[in-house]
Amino acid sequence: MKVDGACFCGQITYEAEIDTKRLLICNCTDCQTLSGSAFRTVAFTTEGGFTLLSGEPNIYVKIADSGNRRQQAFCGNCGSPLYATSDPAGPYYGVRVGTITQRDQLVPKVHIFNRSKQHWLDRIPSLPTIEAMP
Repeated sequence: MKVDGACFCGQITYEAEIDTKRLLICNCTDCQTLSGSAFRTVAFTTEGGFTLLSGEPNIYVKIADSGNRRQQAFCGNCGSPLYATSDPAGPYYGVRVGTITQRDQLVPKVHIFNRSKQHWLDRIPSLPTIEAMP
């Protein structure tokens, strides 16, 4: 599926060809910390399927539990996380679904790292809802 996206401030834009069978929610503690949330939703590109259209992201290289080096790309202006890839970069990118324009069409297929999933996530459907900021 062809998608496009941008950081919050619009300084960095991209397009990507994603594999809709590889949409996931990651509950690892690294994703929790790097996203500032309880999990991160990721869409993986097809091989060579990521193109920056404007701007240049800042890169932070983290060492995964596996020992692999992973580039974490984010906007240096607004801080939006954009993608992760190997170090050196490519050929696959894990695009942060929150920055994809078509995110409402992307339904995750699996949760990973459930061992570190926040215990309260299963209770979300039972919480009261409010349509906008009260």
